[in-house]
Amino acid sequence: MSGEPLQFDPLALAQEAMQFHRRLVQGMRVLGQVGEVDYGATERQEVWRDGKTVLYRFVGEREPTGPALLIVYALVNRPYMVDLQEDRSLVRGLLALGLDVYVIDWGYPDRSDRWLTLDDYINRFIDGAVDHLSAATGGPVNLLGVCQGGAFSLCYAALHPEKVRNLVTMVTPVDFQTPDNMLSGWVRGLDVDLFVDALGNIPADLMNASYLMLKPFRLNLQKYVGLVDALEDPKAVEDFLRMEKWIFDSPDQAGEAFRDFIKQFYQGNAFINGTARIGEEPVELGFVDMPVLNIYAEQDHLVPPAASRALGGLVGTDDYTELGFRGGHIGLYVSSRAQREVPAAIERWLAERQG
Repeated sequence: MSGEPLQFDPLALAQEAMQFHRRLVQGMRVLGQVGEVDYGATERQEVWRDGKTVLYRFVGEREPTGPALLIVYALVNRPYMVDLQEDRSLVRGLLALGLDVYVIDWGYPDRSDRWLTLDDYINRFIDGAVDHLSAATGGPVNLLGVCQGGAFSLCYAALHPEKVRNLVTMVTPVDFQTPDNMLSGWVRGLDVDLFVDALGNIPADLMNASYLMLKPFRLNLQKYVGLVDALEDPKAVEDFLRMEKWIFDSPDQAGEAFRDFIKQFYQGNAFINGTARIGEEPVELGFVDMPVLNIYAEQDHLVPPAASRALGGLVGTDDYTELGFRGGHIGLYVSSRAQREVPAAIERWLAERQG
């Protein structure tokens, strides 16, 4: 290192401090003008329910002309990330292209759900929603599984291949033990039995804290400092607050389902090792013989691309397509590039296989 002292321009520092202060003052005025922000831009109708789990149908501006598509989201966050706001909505993009879009909302588990298992989520809730949709549309359904919901959808498609016409997976972990998967590295050392036995359901705040610590500087400090540059723009502030609200509006995790998922998939890498079981039934990805579109994010820190691309060597279909898009785990739904590219890619792929 050089022994020369660091050079500072006192005038430039003073000007920067004054500008920062001006932005904060203006930002306080803007924050006072911003009302309650909410997410979920598209009208939806409840069409089926089992306990807290609800199947919604999205209502577009015109009648659908294309196939029905059922979105299966993860348990960890609310499913509205796929319909966050009017200009950041995978759902609106799909509706505009003519698809008939549905989503499963898992609700908020409480102590009465402590003993729900993966078998309940897959063979009761997903299967019930699929049966309802199949009866309404007259045949096997198209599934779109997101993140953990993609892993659930793979299990479901392997156990009930006759009920799934086409399967789309997005940012879905398949190999849970790739070297670049930091979350997996943490979880593999967890005494999950002690964890669940002590806590019962897993608190959402604890889960959120774990995700934020994967990128502590970026997610706990940098984004809030960066907000100062946007404080004079009411829409930018609303967009930021809407994302923050979604991040921290997370459900608790049903204890037994959490225990089973961590032990089988993060610790046992069940898809790769062929050891996955749902209830008493083995899950063999070779039975996934319908067309599969596997979409991953190239800069994903939660589900690294290699974790998703492992799917190609495991499914039993010859009609397997893999698409990577620039962006991170959340950017795949909310970035302007994703709004242009992802719905169109899904619609085009489905249309080619609908006959």
